[in-house]
Amino acid sequence: MRRRILRALGYVLAWAVVAVPAWGVLFTHSSSEMVLASHDAVVHPTLDGKVRLDMGPYVPDVRTSSGSRVGVFVEMRKTTASSTGELATRYAAIAAHPEAERARVIDEVEGLARDAALRAAAVGLVPIGLWLLVGRKRRKELWRRGRHPDWRGEVRTGLTALALLSTVVLLVTQPWRPEPERVQEDTWLSVGEAIPDVTVPDDLQAWQIQGGALTQGTRRLLLSLFGTFNRSQDFYDGVIERIPEIADQLRKPADGETTAVLVSDRHDNIGMDEVVRAVAEEVGATVVLDAGDDTSTGQTWEEFSLDSLDKAFSSFDDRVFVAGNHDNGTFVTRYLKKQGWTHLDGKPVDAFDDVRMTGVNDPRSSGLGSWRDEKDLSFDEVRDAIGDDVCELDEQGERIATLMVHDANLGRTALARGCTDLVLAGHLHTQVGPTRVVGENGKVGYTYTNGTTGGAAYAIALGKIRRDAEFTFVTYADGRPVGIQPVTVSTLGTLTVAPYTELDLG
Repeated sequence: MRRRILRALGYVLAWAVVAVPAWGVLFTHSSSEMVLASHDAVVHPTLDGKVRLDMGPYVPDVRTSSGSRVGVFVEMRKTTASSTGELATRYAAIAAHPEAERARVIDEVEGLARDAALRAAAVGLVPIGLWLLVGRKRRKELWRRGRHPDWRGEVRTGLTALALLSTVVLLVTQPWRPEPERVQEDTWLSVGEAIPDVTVPDDLQAWQIQGGALTQGTRRLLLSLFGTFNRSQDFYDGVIERIPEIADQLRKPADGETTAVLVSDRHDNIGMDEVVRAVAEEVGATVVLDAGDDTSTGQTWEEFSLDSLDKAFSSFDDRVFVAGNHDNGTFVTRYLKKQGWTHLDGKPVDAFDDVRMTGVNDPRSSGLGSWRDEKDLSFDEVRDAIGDDVCELDEQGERIATLMVHDANLGRTALARGCTDLVLAGHLHTQVGPTRVVGENGKVGYTYTNGTTGGAAYAIALGKIRRDAEFTFVTYADGRPVGIQPVTVSTLGTLTVAPYTELDLG
């Protein structure tokens, strides 16, 4: 038994001697492509404890400590920004709320570490496998032959092959060649040292910039970035600090009730995500309903916005969404579904707590088909088709409690015929309703349009809000909507809570 234990320990030691350095080599020589901070990027893990961003030829590289032995080198490649000013605005907005992007990079590096570990574990088994494959008897035979004079010729042949291989490696690597002169020395200065006459935000003090003198264009870019960063961070931090002032005005769900928070038209404004989550937690909301337009174009560079949305509401029990007209193509839908969000695609679902819902993406989003496998349906055709489906369900005793669409006009047919309790929407960037509607069949329903949660005046909203931002709490009981309460954030950062409106469904 002792011999077996020693043999097993020997195998483990032999495996570790090979696998551990193999992991280090495989890990530090691995890479992964991703979209980061609106750039195509390549992530290279390191073991120098630094986070370094290679920003390209026009913006200086930056770095900071990772806080651990593992670091990362990120090659920032092409972006869709049309100007350096636009790029600085994106950087500032993301830097002010970096949690989602940081988490994605960490996940990517951890994934590379796991992949490298699996491959290194396999490499470590190779010598053990060869040892066992040769077998004890054959090993003894080889040992005896190695000591026999006739074996010397084979040894010489092996040494000759090794010498030839070493020569080839030396010719390829050419280690005797001098290191080429660098255009810029690898020197790093703190942001404050690099631009001493500029006030650097506290959260950016730990970052360093590569090189010495900066061009006027770079200085203007950094000034714009710092200004946007400070305004964005100060604004949203200030809003969150004011939440206790409105706490007693927020209606909390009673026993047997569930409260959902409705967001729409974020248009890449990740700053508002933390505000909505903080107020929702104060209320006790456990569900998020997203009526679309989380992006401005639906392109992959806006992944940071979806990351922020997903991270902000990751702890909520249920997350339901439709895509808006600005969420062009299929990227937004595919991405949120991959993160575990429930997509309303025309089919009825019990979304949460016996609340029966349906909905559709806005048909004006290119590349989106319909739940009926029909292509290129017009807006009016989708409105009538979803209305027919909702009314058929109502006749079957499976009434839809909430029809969520991006534009409330898509729910107009279903509501006018009295087939649903509530139509929720966004799109207009201003609040409309709640409006009570008596349908053709005598049944009552409501329509409600949420304002822009991103405070968007245009298709994209980064930094401080440009118009009043809004999100709404919708309360449900016994599977039906029973009340609505909007919350508004003004451009001055003040919070206003509207009175709670009870929905009289008869």
